[in-house]
Amino acid sequence: MPPVNRDVTIGDVASQAGVSRAQTARALGGYGSVSEAVHSRVLAAAEQLGYRANSLARSVSTGRSQSVGVVVGDIENPFFALSVRGISDTLRKAGYDVVLMNTGESPDLEVDAVRALDGKRVDGFLIAPALAPSYPHLQALVVSGRPLVLFDREAPGLVAPSVVVDVEVAARELIDDVVEAGHHRIGFVSTLSSPAASWNEDPQIAHTPVGRRLRAVADALRAYDLDLHAKDVRVGARGADDIRRHVRELVSGEDPVTTLLASDAVIAVSALEELRSLDVAVPGDVSVAVFDDPPWAGLVSPPLTVVSQPVLETGTAAARLLLGVMAGRSRAEVPALSAHLVRRGSIGPARAMQ
Repeated sequence: MPPVNRDVTIGDVASQAGVSRAQTARALGGYGSVSEAVHSRVLAAAEQLGYRANSLARSVSTGRSQSVGVVVGDIENPFFALSVRGISDTLRKAGYDVVLMNTGESPDLEVDAVRALDGKRVDGFLIAPALAPSYPHLQALVVSGRPLVLFDREAPGLVAPSVVVDVEVAARELIDDVVEAGHHRIGFVSTLSSPAASWNEDPQIAHTPVGRRLRAVADALRAYDLDLHAKDVRVGARGADDIRRHVRELVSGEDPVTTLLASDAVIAVSALEELRSLDVAVPGDVSVAVFDDPPWAGLVSPPLTVVSQPVLETGTAAARLLLGVMAGRSRAEVPALSAHLVRRGSIGPARAMQ
């Protein structure tokens, strides 16, 4: 019979080191006290035998898994990809693993994700909540005392710290440039869904990144006695075809918009494709700006004006905040993060001024 392969156990390490199982467990688990000599012998034996810690067993004995659950809406979105990089790097340096769950912006899948992570005994949660009427699954975490930090988004009625980016100043600077260039009609396209007839009639949207961007744009326009018309705000775009249809309707017809704002890089790609297919010149016919700063934004022709967010820093800040919460610092300070305007070549004079 061939030998049976099995994992090296704490008992094996203890036997090799010539110490008790209890001393070995304390040395490998980093809890309790052992002498320096015993600690060195245990680590040497573990290295020699190729011992791998059983994280599940450790979580049962210590009550900690040294892991954090991260829940995002769409990992293909460059914002989440980069912010999770900041989260992962920060937590790894602190000795934590990351368990990542993607919900596709589905509230039901988010509930399942939180339940699965709770079953894995993660030590804390970092969540970008999907748009929903209420968040009982997150409230249950708060009530039970589980460490929870939200990032990029807020959840109305939930008492949990949230790391979000302030876009107000950057949006105002963008609108200043647009209005000074003679633009009075502005279109806005987003994939965010809303059951309301108009974005400003939906109280849920106000707590989302898209809602904050829309509010900032509307407030900036109001300073010029201009309106962000409900018909010019297209939310709920489902995929590239939907985005292109919205863009086509906004820039065509008898009363088209002269500036198009994309709520993120995913929207911008399909928007630019549709403008090219319509032979609409940027910025000659329509000016374009994006609430995002993907690497390609400065490489296209013309390079895109963007409201750039500190994406990596958002993930890093959220992870640091969670580490403070897990350490018992209930009054951990929420960092202030702000976007900034990057002026490039996609904003030009409105057609009426040419």
